[in-house]
Amino acid sequence: MPESRFERWFLAANRAVIFSMMAVMTTLVFVNVVARYAFNFSIIWAEEVSQYLMIWIAYLGAGLALREGRHVALEMLHDRLPVALGRKVRMVVGGLVLAFLGAVTVLGFQFAVFVWNQETPVLNISLGIPSLAIPIGTLLFAVHLLLMFRNYADRRFQPGYVLEDLSGEGV
Repeated sequence: MPESRFERWFLAANRAVIFSMMAVMTTLVFVNVVARYAFNFSIIWAEEVSQYLMIWIAYLGAGLALREGRHVALEMLHDRLPVALGRKVRMVVGGLVLAFLGAVTVLGFQFAVFVWNQETPVLNISLGIPSLAIPIGTLLFAVHLLLMFRNYADRRFQPGYVLEDLSGEGV
């Protein structure tokens, strides 16, 4: 099933945000290590920002990992079922996953509101900002699952990038 224009935009935006966050995190860590060992100076806030970026990257990337079939799954029972029954089981599992993601999204927003008036230790920003990674990430995960629900039920995943493919030599 071809991707819609919205889905292509959604994937591109998701990947671009994750790429940008990874670039910032990598740069921060590299600059901080060089500054610490070469100049005996440390950027105080770099570690905290990097930790929060890593959390955001993990939650925003979970839906992309689903599209490539990269989440841990127990497939032994599913593999022993007839194809039609296996598809129905995956549809039920997908529905349960959507319900779970919905609950985590709602509770995550409630938690972010609850901690909004607290501040992070070094940056002194609202603790709600890093906490928003949970509900926003699970909401995006649910959107990914909804957009690919038929493919999920049929166990058809997008091909992922393998290091061998990028370098031409293998890992």
